[in-house]
Amino acid sequence: MISMPGGSEWILIILVVLLLFGGRKIPELMRGLGRGIREFNDAKNNVKQEIEEGMKEKDKAPSQQ
Repeated sequence: MISMPGGSEWILIILVVLLLFGGRKIPELMRGLGRGIREFNDAKNNVKQEIEEGMKEKDKAPSQQ
């Protein structure tokens, strides 16, 4: 079973990130991560909206049987 890291594990992770990237690169890294998440959510919402619009168009179209 994989579980969420506890308090001491988070401290270790933060220290490793600080050592790898340095204090000046962290804000830049977080901005990039935020942009990536925002773009992903925008794309997800666009796909969802297109699917919903397609379903509405299908319901409006007269059925030919």
